Amino acid sequence: MSHCDEYHSNILLYLDDELSGQELEDFRSHLMECADCRTQLEEEEALSRRLHGTHPLYSASEALRARVAAATSRPAYSSSHAPERLRKRVMHILLQPLRDVALSSFSWGALTAAAVVITVGLAFVPSLVEQARATAFVEAAVTSHRSYLNGNLPLEIRSNSPEEVTSWFADKVPFHFRLPASQVVPDDGTPAYRLTGARLVNHRESYAALVTYEMQQEKISLLVASDKSAVSAGGDQVRSSGLIFHYRSNGNFKVITWSNHGLTYALVSSLSGSARQSCLVCHQTMADHNTFR
Repeated sequence: MSHCDEYHSNILLYLDDELSGQELEDFRSHLMECADCRTQLEEEEALSRRLHGTHPLYSASEALRARVAAATSRPAYSSSHAPERLRKRVMHILLQPLRDVALSSFSWGALTAAAVVITVGLAFVPSLVEQARATAFVEAAVTSHRSYLNGNLPLEIRSNSPEEVTSWFADKVPFHFRLPASQVVPDDGTPAYRLTGARLVNHRESYAALVTYEMQQEKISLLVASDKSAVSAGGDQVRSSGLIFHYRSNGNFKVITWSNHGLTYALVSSLSGSARQSCLVCHQTMADHNTFR
């Protein structure tokens, strides 16, 4: 058993405030030293928020029970199709309302209905996992942007040249990343946005690229990571040029995420208007600009 295995088993207990005393202190100390456990904790927190935000109904018709029984008898719902620890988390959260209630207070019919709902919930674990990973990437992008604004993430290269920034990243990130060589300029000759620089940031035991821009005196950041460590999902969706853009608001920030050619992007800004309108950072001079209004 690895050094972290014993702490992995305590993550769910920590999230439910069931650790105390020395055990709690040891766990917190380990989190400060172990990036892997911190990452797993963040994923579990994102998944928990998503699950707690749902409102399962503890009743089911006979027809639904029959469909679930048939579905769970097929290989498509094998436990191998979802990480075991996340399956356990779903069970843990869905069963939480039953913890402090005596079993005898439930009729067998109610318990059967609850079991049906839990089984249906487990069938959607892969989708929940994707949503949790997407939320974690959005939060990472917002945290990086906030740290940049506060001066805690100074730029490692200052340049308005896409070619120079691309070259700087060439041997620093574990993926091929290239900024567009030029940007569209309106008829008045004023650039829609201005590249200001870039730096590396840590993301899931690897590096991601943080590229910064300015528009209308507002600072904007673009976090770029491999789609092996980040996904784009959820939020308000708009299709444009063969891509699916996902729009969210996170506190005072507007966040746009999308995936393309093996990379996942998160654009963060404080521009006024909706998150969708933030896409005008790049598209306001393009033919599809009305898509984002």
